[in-house]
Amino acid sequence: MGLPEVLDRIERACRRAGRDPRGVRLVAVTKGHSVPEIQERVLRYGAFPLGESRIQEALPKLAVLAAEWHYIGPLQRNKAKFAVRFELVHSVDSLRLAETLARKACEAGKVQRVLLELNLGREPQKHGFLEEELAEVLPRVRELEGLRVEGLMTVAPYTENSEEVRPIFARLSRLADAFGLAERSMGMSGDFEVAVEEGATLVRVGRALFEPG
Repeated sequence: MGLPEVLDRIERACRRAGRDPRGVRLVAVTKGHSVPEIQERVLRYGAFPLGESRIQEALPKLAVLAAEWHYIGPLQRNKAKFAVRFELVHSVDSLRLAETLARKACEAGKVQRVLLELNLGREPQKHGFLEEELAEVLPRVRELEGLRVEGLMTVAPYTENSEEVRPIFARLSRLADAFGLAERSMGMSGDFEVAVEEGATLVRVGRALFEPG
C-alpha cells in the first residue's frame, strides 16, 4: 500500500466521519525494519512519529534517527528506564508499571506522556486494563508525579472484517470522552479506517507502509 495511500485512506475516512484530517496522526510502526527502510518508506514523506514495540530493537534506531518516537508494545517494568526516552508510551497496562515509569521519569527530569492501554476485547492473551477498572485506576495514575496521562489505547481483536471491531473503537472513544482524555490510539493496518471513523487520533500502521508495492 505505502504511506501516501495510507494517508489518503485516513483522509477519506475522516471525510466520511465529518472529521478534520488534521486530527489524526499516523504512527509508523517500524518494528522489524532497518534504518534505510524507515528512511525510504516513511521519513522521505515527512516527519511522522515512529513506533517501536521492543526496547532492544528500538534503542539503536533512536540513536541514529532524529524523530518523534512512540513506544507501543508491552513494557516490562525493568525496561522502564529506557522507555522514558520515548515521547509517548502508548501501553501503560498496570498500576505497578505506571509507578515505575513515573519514578524513572522523575529521575530523568521529565514528565512522561502516557496512554493507558485497555483490553476492551477481554482477550486473555492481551495486555491492558479492563473497562471496569478504568474509573479506579485513572485517578491513581493521574496523581503520579512524573506522568501525564493523555489518552487511551486499545488493540482490537484480529478479524478479517474490520466492521466487527467498530464497537470496540466506538467504546474507546466514549470512554476517552467520559474521562476527559484527548488521545485515542487505535487502529492498525487492517482496521485503521474504521478506527478513524470512530474517533482515533493516533493510528499505528506498519505492514501497510512496508509491504511491497
